Amino acid sequence: MKLLLIVVAILVISIIAIVAVGAMLPKSHTATRTATLNAAPEQVFALISGRQDWGTDLKAYSFFDQDGRHLVQETDKHGQTITYEIVQSQPPTLLRRTIADKNLPFGGSWTWNIEPQSAGCSVTITEDGEVYNPVFRFVSKFLIGHTRTIDNYLAMLSSALPKAKAQAATPASN
Repeated sequence: MKLLLIVVAILVISIIAIVAVGAMLPKSHTATRTATLNAAPEQVFALISGRQDWGTDLKAYSFFDQDGRHLVQETDKHGQTITYEIVQSQPPTLLRRTIADKNLPFGGSWTWNIEPQSAGCSVTITEDGEVYNPVFRFVSKFLIGHTRTIDNYLAMLSSALPKAKAQAATPASN
């Protein structure tokens, strides 16, 4: 019985610590990653702005317009669906999407900047995110990391380009 009380006390203290640390973390964060690809900016822009059939983490992807807004809906392999609004598109160098769903525990935007290089282009993804729940904030910062999704996306993008290989992925997050 005493052992059970100790285990419960440790769990309660751990949960309180996670909530307290998460509450002290800022709701907003910015994370940036860059990869150099052996592909033309037009080819890369077509992939990131078009159907994401090449994304191994998605099972459904659709475009639609609503009230004059250009929207994209993605459903991942776990069944979570998120709607994004395309707020800026300047082919072949810039794409910006924001999370349109307001009922999620997180929000924010991704901005893709594509710059021509001698052997292809560099792609920089900047996430300007917000995590509203302190527990999710703790998990996002310390367990998952703010750049994991960006890193996975850049790896899938590189694999989707037949002759492209990511030459470098450099962190620049805060």
